[in-house]
Amino acid sequence: MASAKPSSHQSAPQWMESVYERLANDGDGRVCKAISDEACRETPGNFARMLTANALSTVADSVASAKTTLPWLMLQLGAPGWLNPLLVPIREAGSMLPQLLIGAVVRSFALRKWVWVLGGAVQGACLAALAMVAWLMQGWPAGLAIVALLTVFSLARGACSIAYKDVQGKTIPKTRRGVLSGWIGSIAGALSMAVGLAMGLLPDNSSNAAFVGLLAGGAVLWLLAAWSFARIVEFPGATDGGVNGMGESLAKLSLLRDDAPFRRFVVARALAMGSGLAAPFYVALARDALGEALALLGTFILLEGLAGLVSSPIWGKWADRSSRQVFACATALASVLSIAVAVVAWVGAGNTTAMVFYPLAFFGLGVAHSGVRLGRKTYLVDMSEGNRRTDYVAVSNTTIGALLLLSGALGALTSLVSVPGTLLLLGLGGLLGAALSLRLREVSGSANQPGG
Repeated sequence: MASAKPSSHQSAPQWMESVYERLANDGDGRVCKAISDEACRETPGNFARMLTANALSTVADSVASAKTTLPWLMLQLGAPGWLNPLLVPIREAGSMLPQLLIGAVVRSFALRKWVWVLGGAVQGACLAALAMVAWLMQGWPAGLAIVALLTVFSLARGACSIAYKDVQGKTIPKTRRGVLSGWIGSIAGALSMAVGLAMGLLPDNSSNAAFVGLLAGGAVLWLLAAWSFARIVEFPGATDGGVNGMGESLAKLSLLRDDAPFRRFVVARALAMGSGLAAPFYVALARDALGEALALLGTFILLEGLAGLVSSPIWGKWADRSSRQVFACATALASVLSIAVAVVAWVGAGNTTAMVFYPLAFFGLGVAHSGVRLGRKTYLVDMSEGNRRTDYVAVSNTTIGALLLLSGALGALTSLVSVPGTLLLLGLGGLLGAALSLRLREVSGSANQPGG
């Protein structure tokens, strides 16, 4: 498709045109690769609206993280300790496992942004309900309520995930999708840093009001994100392959058998799961070494935001040239860090060393995980078009969701024996995933040659 800027009217406000040209480096002629001419005319406005919606929702996710905030809240409310290991697997797998069936529903909509809008509203409502739990409940009822609300939240997130990739593929040109994801991570990182800094300044004896405010603020952010996403100009797409029963949806799993490039990607992604699963173990080791002050929670939120701020634009620009390389390098970085943390935990570190090492390691993991997520998302969007993309996203996320539940259960069991040993296993698996991802075919930018 031609890359020249269309001569028809500009539907976006001038400030959106300027923002798009600056952030996407698209001032010399509008890139329209892999989208229609009518969609290309709406690119600046859609870029700004999608950037706003996803930056807000990413911040909302960080303030209600199952890796940091929710475990702290469970301890604050006196919930049973055995519930904590369930949070990350439910948060991650709950948003992925049902996507094969959700994908069939999404395909029945010609305009798929409304799936994201509805999912965003549900997630906002869940965070508002979590704020009420933090304000009114204690003990095991609070713990069960948090787990139940997190389950609903994750299911809604699954609908948003599959709809977002499809809407992005229809509205944002190829070679500009990684840049968009990079700026989303950067802006969200800056805002998350501010939240973490505010949390770090709170006294250690802060009441549950701090968690109530944090979760209520996240709910507001999700509702604002849904409003922004609703304003995206999306043109009707194909609706073939919509809801025709569970059997047809499950039949899509045959892609894992018949599509070798896609199968290699899913295997590499499965081996790279450690970049996401490792964070709670970093936090646990740091908390054991440095104490359970609320300021430590703020420090981790701040560092996670800083990691996204400084790394996402770099990962994003690189992903538009080679998302395969981004995925491989980021996975390798996360793996090496996890192995290093395991070694330090085994050897032991003094208080001064621990105060420096664990925050730095957590920051590095945040940088790496940002690259893993951005690389695999950009790769998956770029490797296909239309309903094929929807099927790829649904099958990939459903498969990874099932594996996450298994890995989460095994991780909880192995952590009872040795947290450093669990990190070592995650790191070694990630190194295998990084090696395999280098053998994926190239799909980003203008290159379409097989990977070496």
